[in-house]
Amino acid sequence: MDGLVTVFGGSGFVGVQVVRALAKAGWRIRVAARRPGLAYRLRMLGDVGQIELMQANVRDPASVGRALDGAQACVNAVGQSVETGRQRFLSVHHLGAQAVAQAAAARGLTRYVHLSGLGADEAAASRYAQSRGLGEVVTRSAMPSATILRPSVVFGPEDQVFNSLAAMTQWAPAIPLFGGGHTRFAPVYVADVAAAVAAALGDAQAAGKTYELGGPGVFSFRALVELVMRQTGHERPLIALPFNVAGWMGTGFEILARFGIAPVITADQV
Repeated sequence: MDGLVTVFGGSGFVGVQVVRALAKAGWRIRVAARRPGLAYRLRMLGDVGQIELMQANVRDPASVGRALDGAQACVNAVGQSVETGRQRFLSVHHLGAQAVAQAAAARGLTRYVHLSGLGADEAAASRYAQSRGLGEVVTRSAMPSATILRPSVVFGPEDQVFNSLAAMTQWAPAIPLFGGGHTRFAPVYVADVAAAVAAALGDAQAAGKTYELGGPGVFSFRALVELVMRQTGHERPLIALPFNVAGWMGTGFEILARFGIAPVITADQV
């Protein structure tokens, strides 16, 4: 086996596939998770003893350091699509990324992959994209050799986008098309993102570079909704909503999210 790699966020939607890809590539893996007790199935993705679990929270620099002790490489796959409780965009994507990158640098690591997001920009209007941009800045500052990956909308088993749309086709009387449904996406398969992480970690020429990851096709939001409806067999009327109206709707869902109700859309996503 290769050396030990610590994967932060390894129990998440993308992180699980990253762990699987790294195990196939021969790495020993330490999964650093906030609640490792809920991630026990990850051990089955590799050989006996190849994958270990450890408690760590990117908002706690001390736990981050412990998770990196003895590691030869690091992957930061921590991400938050909706703000809940103390898991805010800035605390996770910005300050959390800073804690991981600084701890890795302090231990002399040079092989480092940071998962960001397409459109990451510290000057963006979206808080999510802004925090992702800030995360890239602090990561590059602490770890100049880091490989930064910016995936587009990621799809696969248990994704939050297509599964939410599929659920909506079952209970909603109509499907809203935000901004008329003209926004374009290049969805990328989660296993392809994970393969890119493993490839970047094993390729010295990827050090210090930034890669944008998109799928092979570009679709409008309307086309994606129509695709989901065909697959689920639940046809629904499509209603175009201006972005300002969608923003008001998103604000309402954000309020409901404070009470544990998963939002269909947030104002920040709009």
